[in-house]
Amino acid sequence: MRFQLYREQQLNCDIETAWEFFSSPANLSEITPKDMGFYVVSDGSDQDIYEGMIIEYRVSPLLRIPLKWVTKITQVESGKSFTDFQQKGPYKYWNHFHEFIPNENGVLMKDTVDYELPFGLLGEIAHPIFVRKKLEDIFNYRFQFLEKKFNQ
Repeated sequence: MRFQLYREQQLNCDIETAWEFFSSPANLSEITPKDMGFYVVSDGSDQDIYEGMIIEYRVSPLLRIPLKWVTKITQVESGKSFTDFQQKGPYKYWNHFHEFIPNENGVLMKDTVDYELPFGLLGEIAHPIFVRKKLEDIFNYRFQFLEKKFNQ
């Protein structure tokens, strides 16, 4: 079964500033809670994203067990949107669409994550028990980080 997480946040900055921050894979570890043990291990993480870019991470979402996570940037519209798609990792399916919409207050950032858990029925049972909450906690952390960075 596929699930979806949707979030939006107003950023009080111009589109160039928002795009520069979010289009750099090196910034991903900054917006991820430290207890996730998340870090980018691929070369070139200091480059701006581009269509076809492969990004490899290490993440420890459960019991500090390190997992390899590999995503591919499948779509980029510079200054507007990009999509990362999991090629290998903890999910059966992961597709994260990032959208940036300039407005009178700066930039409205939207995240739409479509995901599916592995292990069939066990994954579906685990979703409401802890996976959904863990994802919400990650995006809540991200929200607070971005509030401090762009809105104070």
